[in-house]
Amino acid sequence: MMTLSMVLIALVALEHVYILWMEMFAWTTRGKATFKSLPDHLFEPTKGLAANQGLYNGFLAAGLFWSLGISDPEWSKNVALFFLGCVFIAGAYGAATASRSIFFVQGLPALLGLIVTWFRP
Repeated sequence: MMTLSMVLIALVALEHVYILWMEMFAWTTRGKATFKSLPDHLFEPTKGLAANQGLYNGFLAAGLFWSLGISDPEWSKNVALFFLGCVFIAGAYGAATASRSIFFVQGLPALLGLIVTWFRP
C-alpha cells in the first residue's frame, strides 16, 4: 500500500511538472494543441496568465515531491493528503468551470492517490 501511494503521488507530481512546463514555457505551441477549444489568437495575449497558472501547478508538484522526502511517516502522509486534496479540488473546479476532461486528467488521479494514501499504514 505504501509503494502504491508513493507511485500515485509521484505520478500526480510529474503531471503537474508537465502542466507547469506547458503553461509557462510552451503555451503558444503545446498549449494550442492541448486546449483546442480556445481560438489561436488568444494564446499570445494570455501567455502571462498561463505562466501564472503554471507556477501554481509547480507549487502543487513541489508539495507532492516534498511529501515523498519526509522521513516521518505520519507527517509525510499528512502533507501528501493536503496537496493531493488541493489537486483534487482544482480538478473538480476545472471540470465544473472549464472542461469535464480536467476531472479525468487531474482530479481522478489525485482522488485515487488520496484514497490509497489515506488507507496506507
